[in-house]
Amino acid sequence: MSTTTATDTLSSPALPSRLRRLCAPSRRVIRDWDPEDTAAWEAGNKQVARRNLLWSVATEHVGFSIWSVWSVMVLFMPPAVYGFTAADKFVLVALPTLVGAVLRVPYTMATAWFGGRNWAIVSGFALLVPTVLTWWLMANPGHSLAAFLVVAGLAGLGGGNFASSMTNINAFFPQRMKGWALGLNAGGGNIGVPVVQLVGLLVIATLGNRRPEVVCATYLVLLAVASVGAAVSMDNLDHRTADPKAMLEVLRHADSWAISLLYVGTFGSFIGFGFAFGQVLDQTFLAGLTGGAAPTPAQAAAASLHAAQIAFVGPLLGSVSRVWGGRLADRRGGAVVTVWTFVGMALAGVLVTVAAHSDDVTAGAATGLQLAGLVGGFVLLFLLSGIGNGSVYTMIPALFEAKSAALPGAAVERTSWSRAMSGALIGIAGAIGGLGGVLINLGLRTSYQGAGHSATAAFVVFTSFYVGAAVLTKVRYRR
Repeated sequence: MSTTTATDTLSSPALPSRLRRLCAPSRRVIRDWDPEDTAAWEAGNKQVARRNLLWSVATEHVGFSIWSVWSVMVLFMPPAVYGFTAADKFVLVALPTLVGAVLRVPYTMATAWFGGRNWAIVSGFALLVPTVLTWWLMANPGHSLAAFLVVAGLAGLGGGNFASSMTNINAFFPQRMKGWALGLNAGGGNIGVPVVQLVGLLVIATLGNRRPEVVCATYLVLLAVASVGAAVSMDNLDHRTADPKAMLEVLRHADSWAISLLYVGTFGSFIGFGFAFGQVLDQTFLAGLTGGAAPTPAQAAAASLHAAQIAFVGPLLGSVSRVWGGRLADRRGGAVVTVWTFVGMALAGVLVTVAAHSDDVTAGAATGLQLAGLVGGFVLLFLLSGIGNGSVYTMIPALFEAKSAALPGAAVERTSWSRAMSGALIGIAGAIGGLGGVLINLGLRTSYQGAGHSATAAFVVFTSFYVGAAVLTKVRYRR
């Protein structure tokens, strides 16, 4: 098997001049890139695409970690020191989710305006600001909730990286490989959620829950490495990976809204539960340790450690399964995989709801069976939401590829239209899907503020949504 790179092929006199020009970056700009050109792909373009994919995953991965860093910081915030309630903490993790979701729309266009490589560098270094501010604020408790919300909102910059990265990589790979490439890119980014939680676990387990600056310091180093790597190894494409007009045009398609709604159910669940799972576990363990009384510092630390030991598992499985979901959708069809994903998520939601309700009506700490149902149901939700993330995104380029066949004009024009529309919807669906994470955290906050101080009511709503999403996919796309 040849290991020749695109750069190496330039020295081969047997390679046609057209392919040499196609594979040659000029000032880190690749011109006339056509991933559907099989000869150019095999001659070296696949190595170029994979190199860009590698560093795209790295920058998106660190961006996701910074986006979700407050899901870890809240475990370092005992009420006696910071003075925040459980409801306050749900707002702290909901705000960066909201900011990241909104930023996905302009970030989708950023690769067209600045280039995929250039924007990966700029957006990576920009994350140094919220990371440094998070370090400072956590090391200086006593500030108002508003100050914490401002800094948490800045961490939302990391959520926008997903849209620019996905739009960029979508343009590098041929249609037959988009499910795998987008799944790997997104999965590698998504795994930033459990990794930052695992870093938090290691810090809590070794240094206690009063050293959050260690987490921030770790990510200052990783941000620098990823941004420098992008500068050295990534490329810009000379054609637009997204089009402002396409962003408006795509909204006129009913399918765009339907796909976005499905992505609310998959990615919204992944990121929403990824941010909230640790807090749900923390509240469950605290209730068992204190019986509803105010926790002591030792009890708060013990609950945080127990929550951190489990919380990273769900997002980790959801991140890994996203890659598998994209590959499975390439083989079986995105709609087929998505239907069964939502059926499974509905069943997992029932399991979580039953376990939570059983704990509500039983005095004392949650039993082993109740905890098993709660944690097991959540793990299934993460696993299935990851598969659904991959399958829903696979539906996007396939949808517009099919629509383009009915358009007049040359094949290259139809391909350009399909590529622009797919890139636009990737950004829009990503933004709307991210809003699902906001709704999950706000739903849990409202549920905990209710008379029962329980998440059960929120779980009932989430499960009902999965049932509706399964029906929508079956009726509209399974045919």
